[in-house]
Amino acid sequence: MIISRRPLRPLDFKLEAKACLLCQWRTFSTSYRRLAEKETPAPPTTPVPPESPLADAPRSYGKAVSEFTPKPLSRPIGLPNPPRAGENAGVDNRSWKQRRDDFVDYDKHLVRRKQLTQKISTPYFREWSNMRLHKGKSFLAPPRLFKGERALYFPNFQGQTLSKDKIVKDTTPVFEKKISVVSVFSSAWAENQAATFAAEKNNPELHEVVKGGGGLAQMVQINIEENALKAMLVKLFMPSLRRRMGAGNWGRYFLVRKGVSDEIRDAIGLLNSKVGYTYLLDGECKIRWAGSGSCEGDEKEGLVRSAKRLIEELKVKRKEKPVLDIGKPVENQTAATTA
Repeated sequence: MIISRRPLRPLDFKLEAKACLLCQWRTFSTSYRRLAEKETPAPPTTPVPPESPLADAPRSYGKAVSEFTPKPLSRPIGLPNPPRAGENAGVDNRSWKQRRDDFVDYDKHLVRRKQLTQKISTPYFREWSNMRLHKGKSFLAPPRLFKGERALYFPNFQGQTLSKDKIVKDTTPVFEKKISVVSVFSSAWAENQAATFAAEKNNPELHEVVKGGGGLAQMVQINIEENALKAMLVKLFMPSLRRRMGAGNWGRYFLVRKGVSDEIRDAIGLLNSKVGYTYLLDGECKIRWAGSGSCEGDEKEGLVRSAKRLIEELKVKRKEKPVLDIGKPVENQTAATTA
């Protein structure tokens, strides 16, 4: 009699098909390989920013340019964010803790090292050599105004005006809610170049448009002198500047010492400190028209035509939305307008 070691199965027991360990491993390996080889979705493509209209213009740094022909601005120039008073003061307002944290931050050391390397490698006479190319003219004025919704912003600067209080003031409050013809220069040569656009002797029609604008337009001059000795000389001649410009224009002349970084220069087209630049700003501090170097061709007529159009647009906006007086309560002003 043979006795089985395994217990007898009951009659109602159903056999279940179970895969062996080798089959289970084969199934797992093939499915895992398929999951691993599954194509991952491509990341969303970010739009590539358009190339700057001043990409080929000669600069004080980088590769030297031997041949260059200035072209009209095809796209707006400026900064993407609106300016605010207090920006670009050139003063380090960090606390001691922030300075210590930045001092031990290796990534910021690399950024600072790159900036210093760029400054050291900049040839001293590069800007003078670039003056041989069309007298330093970096670009031609656009044939028409930049659209308001696409125009970029003019930065805020801080500087001393011709006022006798000698207080450093911001440029943005002067530009707001007015059409401004801004001349930017850093030397007598550059000032003479900017004068071909905006001086009363060279462009009397522009001054007639500004005077006939009913206080909606103005002429502003920004003298950028980062050299301490040159800035001191300008301050010595401020009495003669006051007599020449008149008391009404003292607050529209700025002597800027700090805060003009290379990024700002590239953004607004200040590519050569020895060249004068002219900008036409609207009431929102947007650059609607720009010119560089000496006036050529029909650039002078284009500036006058653009200034007239902006003044008319601002007049229409003032009629549609009257400006409220800050010194009076809103209820009194609305009652006065309805009366």
